[in-house]
Amino acid sequence: MDLLESPTLSGLLVTLEPLSFDHLAELCEAANEGELWRTWYTSIPRPEAMAAEVERRLSLHERGKMLPWATRLASTGRIVGMTTFMNPSADAPRLEIGSTWLAGSAQGTGANREAKLLQLTYAFDDLECIAVEFRTHWHNRQSRKAIAALGAKEDGVLRSHSVGPDGALRDTVVFSITANEWPAVRVGLRHSLAMRKLSLQ
Repeated sequence: MDLLESPTLSGLLVTLEPLSFDHLAELCEAANEGELWRTWYTSIPRPEAMAAEVERRLSLHERGKMLPWATRLASTGRIVGMTTFMNPSADAPRLEIGSTWLAGSAQGTGANREAKLLQLTYAFDDLECIAVEFRTHWHNRQSRKAIAALGAKEDGVLRSHSVGPDGALRDTVVFSITANEWPAVRVGLRHSLAMRKLSLQ
């Protein structure tokens, strides 16, 4: 699976742009909005650590281990977060969508849902993945609800899976969408985005 290419993925609500240091200032502003980095059960870089995080993601991309994007909101033109393809499988074409975060003002706008539709379309239709995985902290109920709402199924919980920055053990909830499920998931995502558009008219 080739994650070295960096396509721009465009929708009506968001554009996913290949991550670069040109996005740094706006990413710092987005993370500082509501001080998102203080959320204890997720990993959002502090503004002063954003340059190192961009460098980390770009370094992983150079090694074919990650495909990072910056998320631009169409309604404002602002960069409001980041998302990636990560942990590609060497044995079968599958990967994880993760390391995702959005500024508070972009949450609940449909931006995340459309971004996932764009990513899933690329993963299944272009990269021909057999499955796409999502992982989140057990205590991140908002993320668990959002992932399930995409149409992903919960595979299970990895107990005491990792250690957080504060030393607390993390239980990781694993979800996935398979290639066989993708056509129905795609219809569901398109329908929910269309219904949202109608509700705003």
